[in-house]
Amino acid sequence: MVRAAERAGRPPRTSVWLEDRAPRGGGRGGGGQPSGLDRDRITAATVRLLDAEGLTKFSMRRLAAELNVTAMSVYWYVDTKDDLLELALDAAFGEIRPPDPEPHPGSDPEPHQGPVPKTGPEPGPEPRRSADPGPGPGPGPAPASADWREELRALARAYRALLVRHPWLSSLAGTFLNIGPHAVAFQLAVQRVVRRTGLRTAGQAGALSAVFQFVYGFGTIEGHFVRRCAAAGMSQDDYHRRAMSAVTREPGLREAVRDSADLRQARADGTVEEIRDRDFAFALELLIAGIETMVRRGE
Repeated sequence: MVRAAERAGRPPRTSVWLEDRAPRGGGRGGGGQPSGLDRDRITAATVRLLDAEGLTKFSMRRLAAELNVTAMSVYWYVDTKDDLLELALDAAFGEIRPPDPEPHPGSDPEPHQGPVPKTGPEPGPEPRRSADPGPGPGPGPAPASADWREELRALARAYRALLVRHPWLSSLAGTFLNIGPHAVAFQLAVQRVVRRTGLRTAGQAGALSAVFQFVYGFGTIEGHFVRRCAAAGMSQDDYHRRAMSAVTREPGLREAVRDSADLRQARADGTVEEIRDRDFAFALELLIAGIETMVRRGE
């Protein structure tokens, strides 16, 4: 077990994934290691608790009670609460199944060696997609492929769904380095797809940010809204109707409500979830069209 005294003089921790530490397994080992626990079981319980109760209510004592062990028993497997949250973050990313890397003529076979962007997706309902595969290849380190569009859509939908299933994930993805094996596998899959768009290398990081920071924001807001509706014991449609009714009655907000009436009317066909799916799909198509435009311009 790691004690505070043993950590004196060590440099600040950067990530649990950068710690030089042998994995600890289950069973009763030497030195009083608790029986029936292992890091995977503790991590899975952490994810369940975060899903059920949220990040603010999570504690090592609460986790220990869930596992029916003492809080000190958990510290046989992790040094700090932050380490455990990092493990949970990567475990959630393990729900994504990125496409297997396939060689493409003219593409760089080596993985990207620069900083891995923070992106930080099982897919939700299938949105409507454009049938137009877009323009052919443009200038860039690798020829464009029609497949990149569909793979980019699939990765974006999967990331969005992950953020909605686990509302706590967005906060942790912005707090930690997010360099666990599952997160890195997702990030590299995204990079491989963007390499095949035909964008010049200098523009690829910007394309990654445009698409996946959009998904991060969209999925974060959606996830919090879904959780808020559940906490209120209401459907999303009922909650939205009640909220809009309250907003409409507020004198200070009436002008804003009136000025946006045409936007609401244009989106009125369908449930809140269906409207949100259409908005997400359309916004994603705008981003893909932007990439295609930049490729044609040789950017």
